[in-house]
Amino acid sequence: MTDAEDRKPQSDEARSMFLPPAGAAIDGDMSTTSEFAIPEGLAVPRATGTESEATSEFALPEGLDVSQAPSAESEGSAFTPPSTYSAKYAPPAFTPPSGIPVVSLTKDVPWQDRMRTMLRMPVAERPAPEPTQRGADDSGPAVPRVLDLTLRIGELLLAGGEGAEDVEAAMFAVCRSYGLDRCEPNVTFTLLAISYQPSLVDDPVTASRTVRRRGTDYTRLAAVYQLVDDLSDDETAVSLEEAYRRLAEIRRNRHPYPGWALTGASGLLAGAASVLVGGDLIVFVAAALGAMLGDRLAWLCAGRGLPEFYQFTVAATPPAAIGVALTLGQVDVKASAVITGGLFALLPGRALVAGVQDGLTGFYITASARLLEVLYFIVGIVTGVLVVLYFGVQLGARLTPDAALEVSDDPVLLIGASMLLSLAFAVLLQQERSTVVWVTLNGGVAWIVYGAMHYAGGISQVASTAAAAGLVGLFGQLLSRVQFASALPYTTAAIGPLLPGSATYFGLLAIAQNEVDAGLVSLSKAVALAMAIAIGVNLGSEISRMFLRIGSAEKRRAAKRTRGF
Repeated sequence: MTDAEDRKPQSDEARSMFLPPAGAAIDGDMSTTSEFAIPEGLAVPRATGTESEATSEFALPEGLDVSQAPSAESEGSAFTPPSTYSAKYAPPAFTPPSGIPVVSLTKDVPWQDRMRTMLRMPVAERPAPEPTQRGADDSGPAVPRVLDLTLRIGELLLAGGEGAEDVEAAMFAVCRSYGLDRCEPNVTFTLLAISYQPSLVDDPVTASRTVRRRGTDYTRLAAVYQLVDDLSDDETAVSLEEAYRRLAEIRRNRHPYPGWALTGASGLLAGAASVLVGGDLIVFVAAALGAMLGDRLAWLCAGRGLPEFYQFTVAATPPAAIGVALTLGQVDVKASAVITGGLFALLPGRALVAGVQDGLTGFYITASARLLEVLYFIVGIVTGVLVVLYFGVQLGARLTPDAALEVSDDPVLLIGASMLLSLAFAVLLQQERSTVVWVTLNGGVAWIVYGAMHYAGGISQVASTAAAAGLVGLFGQLLSRVQFASALPYTTAAIGPLLPGSATYFGLLAIAQNEVDAGLVSLSKAVALAMAIAIGVNLGSEISRMFLRIGSAEKRRAAKRTRGF
């Protein structure tokens, strides 16, 4: 058999492997089969689509009944509310269906309360200002000029001794009066800053101003408050140029009292304070002379450019020197009352109250700076008095603390002395003449409450002082709200009779006599009395704001507790 014959049957056998089975229908050309061909008689369902569907281990087995999810978005989506959410009973974590409610601020309320309420709100929840603008054209106010005016007004308030919260409220009121609603003022002890952002996509505009000089002039402070009140009033149209003109007039105004009147008021204050601690007419005159001489020396040091620390040190030496001289001269007077009266005219009660108030309202940086300033002033007073007392003790002066503890039993004399002290203090603070009468009466009421609780009722001196100071703060806040003005002119001078002058002197005297432990105890008592005065004044003001709202049921928002975080 040839090779061709051998290969022929093999070719026929090989071809038979790819032929379809017998009886299979063949359409057209002959088609080949393989081991992947579907056997004959096996029924396989045809796919519904044009392309075959592949399956994997993630496919559900046939016959397993699983409920299909709805066609809407799943519950885990960030844009769908949870299944437990109900629009009718919406939890506080979600925005109500009707939107965030608008805070209604009654316009009869003083602007201080309205601005404080909005400052304590988040920026997104603050109500928008009125659409009316005070600019000269339709393009709106000049933002840099409005911010500059705001900073200048805040500078006058802060330099005049106003609290940081009230300064921020005034700055916020000025900005909103010109349509700048997204403003954030920031007040520290020496720096004022304000930031305005036109919209969420625009860059903010920020301006700042440094407060370098401070002066006590409550007449100027009242004028600035009147300007802010006119700017906040919708019925009073004050243009930007008019506001600048009025601010320039306030800066140019002279003090209401001349220099000789201030020196005389310092003497009257020291004399009245000496009567409160048991002095007579001779003690009154001696304390007045010492205080006036110390005031003139302090003015001389200020003209030479010396810091306030040395001014207080120099001003404290004349009253102490006169008291020591009377003791060395064997004059039958209470030298301790003379020195104590002179200390009353120097104690920084205004700065102490402002510092504690800033701390209680959450401005801790400003409060720390103010209290540090008070500490330096007190150290200056202590230095001046201790130097004189030390030399007096070395020269043989017999100064006994018990000589000033015999307070007069005449209540009329004490009430009159307290009112005279408040009157002199008001003149030293450069208050308006219309407020002097009110603060004098307020100081008399404070001493009546203190005397009734401490001398008649036997209550501790710290508790009596705190109660009397609280009443001063309450009455001062009421008077300021009626006048739509600052509360400082009605409260600062009224706390003058409560200042711890005698406790301070006794502590210094004990230290000068090498009784350090007794001196530190007496100075600690003086610090406790000073804190009681400051906290009492602030508490009285807060009580007035909480329960004696004028024309509004809105509550003042308090700062949220952070629990230390």
